Amino acid sequence: METTENQNPTPTPFFQSNTAKMIMVGILTFVLLIPLEFVKNLITERSTRQEEVITEINDKWGESVYFYGPILKVPYTSFEETLSINQKTNETVKQQKAITKYAYFFPEDLKAKSNVTTKVLNRNNYESVVYSSKMNFDGHYIQPDFSSVNIPSEVIQWNKATILIKTTNLKSIKNEVKINLGGTKFTFEPVYSNNPNDSTQALETGFIDLKTILKTDKTNFGFEITYNGSKQIKMVPIGKTTQLSMQSNWSSPSFTGNFLPDDKTKKIDANGFTANWKILHINRAFSQQFFENLPDLKTYAFGVDFVIPVNQYQQNERASKYGFLVIGLTFLIFFLIQSISKIKIHIFQYSMIGLALILFYTLLISITEHSSFMKAYLIAAFAVITLISLYSISILKERKFPLFIAASLTGLYTFIYVIIQLENYALLVGSIGLFCILAAVMYFSRKIDWNK
Repeated sequence: METTENQNPTPTPFFQSNTAKMIMVGILTFVLLIPLEFVKNLITERSTRQEEVITEINDKWGESVYFYGPILKVPYTSFEETLSINQKTNETVKQQKAITKYAYFFPEDLKAKSNVTTKVLNRNNYESVVYSSKMNFDGHYIQPDFSSVNIPSEVIQWNKATILIKTTNLKSIKNEVKINLGGTKFTFEPVYSNNPNDSTQALETGFIDLKTILKTDKTNFGFEITYNGSKQIKMVPIGKTTQLSMQSNWSSPSFTGNFLPDDKTKKIDANGFTANWKILHINRAFSQQFFENLPDLKTYAFGVDFVIPVNQYQQNERASKYGFLVIGLTFLIFFLIQSISKIKIHIFQYSMIGLALILFYTLLISITEHSSFMKAYLIAAFAVITLISLYSISILKERKFPLFIAASLTGLYTFIYVIIQLENYALLVGSIGLFCILAAVMYFSRKIDWNK
């Protein structure tokens, strides 16, 4: 009996088994998601603060520019009949009331040239792109046609027509805006809008006598506006043929809106960009004239966004999304070393390593606000890898394991950085990387007796 008992090994207590250790490390990994979530909230908070500062800068310099015009606005008189009952005679009385309505006519041809000079304004640790834009417009109108709606010429108030421009950012216009219409200049003035649903502002000329100005079938116009603005420039293609030519010193434009510039003439390099648009009336679903109400045509606007291409907080946010992967793989490395070498690692020591990994993201975001993302990433990664490697010397005793851990963490952080920088191939590279990591884990764990 004694011989038999000596041949049977003493069973390993459950809490000292590989399974129990793996469960505890797994639980700790999920517990560390709590401070990791606090780090993500910190990134969101700093990003929100950045947006607030940028908005404040843009409010003072000039907001985004939206341009909808010039529109020929012609009043006409409409008569409405109302029926009322005479209380004394009980007879029905017809009353006719004259109401002034407006017809809106878009130019037959509209050409715009915009020269945009950008610069970056800094406040504290935040940056905002602003610009100054000189915009020149010219084109021509044809004679207004009321025949389609059967409005007789005698009710049209030809001597009270105006030119209307719907726009934004009136406070940042830097010149007096005058339009040359048929050889006569008219000055634009700001107009108050009592429509609470209208987010645009308006410029309008004084009265124009169309019978005097529109002497021919084709009347030319031209004017110039200089803006200070930020974020974007957009315009509505209201010409039957609309052409926009834009050039700028900004090297990373984002073309936005309902129409894109011509690829054949578009040019983008380190010195800036040049872009040209040509939109025909058949390319958009609205006519050249409207009666009574002027529609909101923002959905047809097109233009350019001026934004800083790399947002440091977006990169920090992307890095933090891989936090669970970094913690899990690092713990897996220590667990495999523990299982292969039989070196004991306490759960408290795992906790210290996990907190060091989370501290990486706090270092990253704080350093990024004072430097580039790449430099911040290198500094934060070097600090955390050094800290964990030195700590692992006291845990693992032998120097070969800390060196292996340092090399593994270096490879892991490099892998994450590459994925963050990639856009189109991030999924492909990430999948290949995870496949290689899984293969390595399977190889190194093949001799571990998981039954103990």
